[in-house]
Amino acid sequence: MKFIAHFSRIFVGIIFIFSGLIKLNDPVGTEIKLEEYFDVFATDFPWMAGFWHFWVPLALYVSIFLCALELVLGVCLLVQYKLKTASWVLLATVIFFGFLTFYSAYFNKVTDCGCFGETIKLKPWTSFIKDMVLLFFILIILWQRHIFADKKTGSVVAISSVFCLLLGIYAVRYLPVQDGLPYAIGENIAENMKPSETPKFKYIMEKNGKEQEFNEYPTDTTWKFKQMIQLNEDEAKARITDYNLYRNGDSIDYKAESFVGKKLMIVSPFVQKAHTEHFDKIRSLIQSLKGSDVTVWLVTGSADSDVQKFVSEQKLAIPVLSADVKVLKTIARANPVIWLLKDGTVKGKWSHNATPSKEEVLEKLQ
Repeated sequence: MKFIAHFSRIFVGIIFIFSGLIKLNDPVGTEIKLEEYFDVFATDFPWMAGFWHFWVPLALYVSIFLCALELVLGVCLLVQYKLKTASWVLLATVIFFGFLTFYSAYFNKVTDCGCFGETIKLKPWTSFIKDMVLLFFILIILWQRHIFADKKTGSVVAISSVFCLLLGIYAVRYLPVQDGLPYAIGENIAENMKPSETPKFKYIMEKNGKEQEFNEYPTDTTWKFKQMIQLNEDEAKARITDYNLYRNGDSIDYKAESFVGKKLMIVSPFVQKAHTEHFDKIRSLIQSLKGSDVTVWLVTGSADSDVQKFVSEQKLAIPVLSADVKVLKTIARANPVIWLLKDGTVKGKWSHNATPSKEEVLEKLQ
């Protein structure tokens, strides 16, 4: 039983550290998921709408807290620090996440729980099963908690807590350390909009008493059909399905235009929420690129009235394009983000806190 208990402790600890680390790399992504849950609960439980709406502006802080909590709890398990207390907190945490994933799966509300960030996509029922497996091992830890000896490893837990805080702050201010999104540096947007060549089906055929798998139905009629198996449809889908750029009263296809030449986009999902404390640097960058072969756009999902007010206040004289807010939140984990493309391939991405110079931009485009 000791072996099973220690295996459970190490297994759950590793999973929680892995999950927390991935999400702390992109706390804004977790914030977006939490906002989705808050909106869903406000709609489904209107008598508590005020309570859920209260948490929406605090979603980023809740995101960092929950992600850090996962990682720190995992560390507590591995180094055997305050295990009795940590075990009860673990139980409450996994019950909370289990409720969210069950609700998502059963009612088909938030189809991606974000359990492992953007790195590993899990469907709601898969996420729920994962939580139930963790619950099983956590119950073993609680049942056998008397065999664990608390060790004087508080310094390790303290260091991990500080690390969590610093990583979360860095990711919010300067974008994720590891960008796993289809709009990351090095990705070609046009290519990511094409469906994968992964086959959707495989065929089990038989000839002379032997079976063989085919990705396409064989033209050789001597093969006899045995079975058709549907493969993972998600793998065959395009990574990007909703990227569009448009401008009111303009017939130009700006989506196609964005794949031609050098484009620098100031991406702000909502201009009324944009951080403007460093916008003087962005204006200087825009001004310095005049006369070059780099086209500069402001891309937002805000209403025209908000856009016009923002453009006037910030003294911007560049074309303004519109796009779906969800797409822009995926592109820009800060508001605003400077996004650089060359022939549809992402060459650079900067938070407003790290606005590049003209020389940096042109170097990226070489």
